Amino acid sequence: MDFVMKQALGGATKDMGKMLGGEEEKDPDAQKKEEERQEALRQQEEERKAKHARMEAEREKVRQQIRDKYGLKKKEEKEAEEKAALEQPCEGSLTRPKKAIPAGCGDEDEEEEESILDTVLKYLPGPLQDMFKK
Repeated sequence: MDFVMKQALGGATKDMGKMLGGEEEKDPDAQKKEEERQEALRQQEEERKAKHARMEAEREKVRQQIRDKYGLKKKEEKEAEEKAALEQPCEGSLTRPKKAIPAGCGDEDEEEEESILDTVLKYLPGPLQDMFKK
């Protein structure tokens, strides 16, 4: 009967004991094996990073040779020059920085609006002036 039971459950009898609250089998060398595995993973990762760094250095060397050959500039150098060019004000430029809005353009006080209304009222005939003043 024991044989039939093992065949029916397959290899699950080991796991059945764990599920029913039995003790888990502990490998005495498990900790050591795990540490070795972690160290091997760290070493592989370091080797991979070193390989990629070498490849990138070779690529950059080839890029620099091409830049020298054709007189091209690096992206960072281009961006720095463009930024410097934007910061320098150009004479005769049609655009101006937004910060340089002259005083009185768009930021009018209520007093100025009232003075404009008073100016318009001066040019109206007398009866209309009285209507608007009320």
